Amino acid sequence: MRAIRIHQTGGPEVLKIEEVDLPPPGKGEVRVRHHAIGVNFLDTYHRTGFYPMPLPLTPGAEGAGEVVEVGPGVADLEPGDRVVYAGPPGSYAEARNIGAQFLVKLPGAIAYDTAAAMMLKGLTAQYLLRQTYAVKAGDWILVHAAAGGVGLILCQWGRALGARVIGTVGSAEKAEAARKAGAHHTILYRQEDFAKRVEEITAGEKCAVVYDGVGKATFPASLDCLRPFGMFASFGSASGGIEAFDIGLLGRKGSLFATRPTLFTFMADRKRLETMAGELFRAVENGDVTIEIGRRLPLAEAAEAHRALEARETTGSIVLLP
Repeated sequence: MRAIRIHQTGGPEVLKIEEVDLPPPGKGEVRVRHHAIGVNFLDTYHRTGFYPMPLPLTPGAEGAGEVVEVGPGVADLEPGDRVVYAGPPGSYAEARNIGAQFLVKLPGAIAYDTAAAMMLKGLTAQYLLRQTYAVKAGDWILVHAAAGGVGLILCQWGRALGARVIGTVGSAEKAEAARKAGAHHTILYRQEDFAKRVEEITAGEKCAVVYDGVGKATFPASLDCLRPFGMFASFGSASGGIEAFDIGLLGRKGSLFATRPTLFTFMADRKRLETMAGELFRAVENGDVTIEIGRRLPLAEAAEAHRALEARETTGSIVLLP
């Protein structure tokens, strides 16, 4: 089968397509033939070594497809099942073996490409909106990179929960995408002081929570967007990691809370994963959340997918097709 392999860290050019052998699934594993593969910023962190991984590596943490074989000890899945997952690296391939604990059965109403584009991002939105800070009707919430894959879901789902959504974006085109997704207000962060605009938009009330997947470029100004006892939820580092800071800053700016949750910690409990996935599937099926796929590319063009993602040229999700 064909798979993308990384033999050394670096730019998108290190992503090479190769022929590889796939052994039979081991104990507790399932072989999935991919119909669609999700592309995420997490994959670029693995490629560059920002999050170090053993090499050689097949990147990719998200995919959707069909079960073709199950290993010993797998009782609740069988060949022909439609499945989707967010899990350990290995999805940039025509097929893979993966632990059954990561797989969730995919409702028939959700297409494979939609599923591959939504699982990691959608589960991230679920834990941010429903668990990290449980959004309530009337809350002001700030979503950075509101036209990105996670951002568009946060805008839609946040609005469906009754929140008043403010989104930061980098262009007028992305502002329009965020508004269509549910943002009540958008801020062009390259042209405006976003903390000042948040204060103006909220008439001084500021936000209950800031959802920040950008990192270095938006910190510490994000803290100035929060009301007393507000929550700063950092979930990504698209502009670089947030460096160490004086924790007393949280006290001086209003007894704030700050957290850096990760999806895989939430997913470690199987019952919690099933609850999260079920809530996401319902949100998509009932129309609260529509998954936008900005680009579909062949598996062999994974390098172009990474280049476009890092250049912030994309709106919505990128999907690779085997």
